[in-house]
Amino acid sequence: MSLMQPSIDELLDKTDNDKYLLCSIASKRARDINEMMRGQRNRAIALQSATQIAQLAGRKPLSLAMEEVDRDEIGYNHQVFAEQRAL
Repeated sequence: MSLMQPSIDELLDKTDNDKYLLCSIASKRARDINEMMRGQRNRAIALQSATQIAQLAGRKPLSLAMEEVDRDEIGYNHQVFAEQRAL
């Protein structure tokens, strides 16, 4: 049983067992999520909405990114990756 959900094995299956590719995909998406959350936090503070601020504080961007990889919501172009790897 894995303590992390989704499990690392499931995530590696999505990236052809390339842990560096998984890290790259997830970290890029986590940065995007972090930027979106930062913008929403500033908006919520400006509107003084405590419920919106509380919702943003609950999850880490990297966890959200890993879940998106697991659900196949984000990924990579296999052909482009193979071509770049060959260089």
